[in-house]
Amino acid sequence: MVKDYSAYGPAYRGFKVKDAFFVPEPVAAFSGENPFTRMAPILGKNKDIHFDGTYPYLDKSLKFKFLHTLVYLIVWLVGFPLNRIRFGLKIEGREKIRQNRKLFAGGVMTVCNHVHRWDMVCVLQAMRYRMAWIPMYAEPFNGKDGFKMKYVGGIPIPESFAGLGKFDAALQELHERRKWIHIFPESCSWKFYAPLRPFKTGAFNMAYRFALPVVPMIITFRPRTGWRKWFGKDEPLITIHVGDPIIPDPKAPRKEETARIRDLAHKAMLEMAGIVSNPWPSHID
Repeated sequence: MVKDYSAYGPAYRGFKVKDAFFVPEPVAAFSGENPFTRMAPILGKNKDIHFDGTYPYLDKSLKFKFLHTLVYLIVWLVGFPLNRIRFGLKIEGREKIRQNRKLFAGGVMTVCNHVHRWDMVCVLQAMRYRMAWIPMYAEPFNGKDGFKMKYVGGIPIPESFAGLGKFDAALQELHERRKWIHIFPESCSWKFYAPLRPFKTGAFNMAYRFALPVVPMIITFRPRTGWRKWFGKDEPLITIHVGDPIIPDPKAPRKEETARIRDLAHKAMLEMAGIVSNPWPSHID
């Protein structure tokens, strides 16, 4: 059986999912025209960081190494259990990470929908206690969340051409060090939004350039029940689904191969989320 959620507004037009999947009511007026509308406010913006050629996109200081490790220990030891308790996190398909360890030995790129303040914690739990580096919008680094964003592995995307060289060099070095890179290809967060928005193509250019396997993941929702209603009865519980890796073909033309990887990831995520009809295409040029 399939349910239609078009009544939820323009951003849900024609949205249909299999009956087994739960779709929470909208918590904001999502745009039905611009899927890249930034909804999350930047809190406490008071810094003046310039993301140009002088910014250390890959900080190698002892301070960074210490705090980076400390933040991950806190996420693993505190964040993971809290995520299970508060949001009832379930992980489906995580065995695919274990089964493909040899394939991932040279590094990997994970992608996921961006629908929740704790969605990166969900991704990290699905990764089985691995660290990740995450390209992010630069502007929020000037807000009060900037500390957490930096030390969890966030790399600000340069605001000017002057920073692109160092940004690219940082990603190249991470690839050479066989690190895991995570991308939210929808680019910005829409809280508890069930449809899948179009993807920015840049993430998949990176996967092609570095020949990185792409692991699609998607967060879906469940109704909050039982004792977990004490932890925010208006928020849904969460499941993250892990898909099969998509392998880039380095011999194929870049433009065509990048589009193939992007579209396969989008399709796999639709299928894992039980989405039968989606309001958005896989990309918007």
